[in-house]
Amino acid sequence: MPSSAASLSVPDLATIQSLARDDMVAVDALIRRRLASDVVLVNQVAEYIVGAGGKRLRPMLLLLAAGALGHRGPDAHQLAAVVEFIHTATLLHDDVVDESDLRRGRKTANAVWGNAASVLVGDFLYSRGFQLMVELDRMEVMKILADTTNQIAEGEVLQLLHVRNPDTDEAAYLRVIERKTAVLFAAATRLGALLSGADVATQQRLHDCGLNLGYAFQIADDVLDYASDAQTLGKNLGDDLAEGKATLPLIHAIAHSDDITRARLRAAVEHGDTDAMPEVMAAIHATGGLEYSRKRAHDYANAAEAALDGLEENDYTAALRGLAHYAVSRDH
Repeated sequence: MPSSAASLSVPDLATIQSLARDDMVAVDALIRRRLASDVVLVNQVAEYIVGAGGKRLRPMLLLLAAGALGHRGPDAHQLAAVVEFIHTATLLHDDVVDESDLRRGRKTANAVWGNAASVLVGDFLYSRGFQLMVELDRMEVMKILADTTNQIAEGEVLQLLHVRNPDTDEAAYLRVIERKTAVLFAAATRLGALLSGADVATQQRLHDCGLNLGYAFQIADDVLDYASDAQTLGKNLGDDLAEGKATLPLIHAIAHSDDITRARLRAAVEHGDTDAMPEVMAAIHATGGLEYSRKRAHDYANAAEAALDGLEENDYTAALRGLAHYAVSRDH
């Protein structure tokens, strides 16, 4: 992955997590304190999904971006918690919309408590996140997060419009993942820069880093749906096809297959036909769909790194570069 800082060693995920550990412990403690509700079901569902773990990449991005520019402290912890609340709310809503029953290797909240509880607790998490945000009383922060949350909602609706739509092309796919994934990554890194007192140009650099990292992460994630296994991935393989989602490997295959194969692939998307998975996989391999998608993910990861060029090189900027590498090299 070329960069003007390529000669520097790039830390792996464990090293990055170690660098952020003390701050993330503070963020997790804050999340659990502020999850509390006197409505028992809210506590049960919220703790179930927040307690599921995950890598907490989005809040960690905010902390790393702030650290790269020399800022650490309670305000960063609070905004990192807000970012995680927003992300967790989107997971609850996503699983209902997608009718998913497995996430991170265990049952989704909607599979345990039902759709209504999941949607309503997702709303609670959104509003609790906004309570935390307002406490900081900074208009720039509120604008970034309000705009971001609105874009995420647009992304959900946009994705819904493309469900079982075999005419979804790469440009439409990228518009969805920009709003659904990349904008929250970008908000996290921009907020980290904002808290540090960085100038507008530096804030934009960190925004661009996060945005491109979000693209890279989501494209790589979509590749794994066709290239991993269920045990490693922590969800059912072929879920995207079952939900009628045409992601980049399949979009590429539809665009580059012969007419007969294209018609079969289109039908598989229209009907969410997982029985067609062997044929879909054969077409993706025949057209180089995985290789093409991996290259696009690497292009975005390179752009994320390039956005950091010119910043002071320290452990935190190295960690951001390391996350760009991690995004496209992981197996789950």
